[in-house]
Amino acid sequence: MLWVLQMKGGIMIWAILALLGVPLWLCAIAILVLVLRNRGLRKRAADIPMWLRVDAKSRWHRGHGLWVHDVLAFRGSPAAWNEALVWATSVTIRELTPEEAHRFRRLDGPVVGTLAVADGPAAEVVTARQHLPLLVGPYQRPTTNVGPSS
Repeated sequence: MLWVLQMKGGIMIWAILALLGVPLWLCAIAILVLVLRNRGLRKRAADIPMWLRVDAKSRWHRGHGLWVHDVLAFRGSPAAWNEALVWATSVTIRELTPEEAHRFRRLDGPVVGTLAVADGPAAEVVTARQHLPLLVGPYQRPTTNVGPSS
């Protein structure tokens, strides 16, 4: 829902620019650059497609993450509207509860990583099981409650 609102806002910006006399070809080039930039970021070697929730009261945001030392850099999809840097001190991996599993049913074997944050409440990350080694990142020995893949 959030990305739909952002897309509507983005479309409104381009419509206003077009009404103000900015050439449509210039708007099209700007949109193309944004799309190609986003695609290029998703093709990084250590990219992790994920859902991020910064604290238990916030909502889940879909995007892509990348570990830079002990900081998880997150960029929301489909545009660069949502960005976060999460300074983690540890990662704990666990299975999803049945209620959580229903929300992430489109992921192949989803797992949750709880990031102990240095300066605030814990953040949670959900990703497919195949991205688990990347999610663990700099913490190669996580506390784990994950059973064998089914």
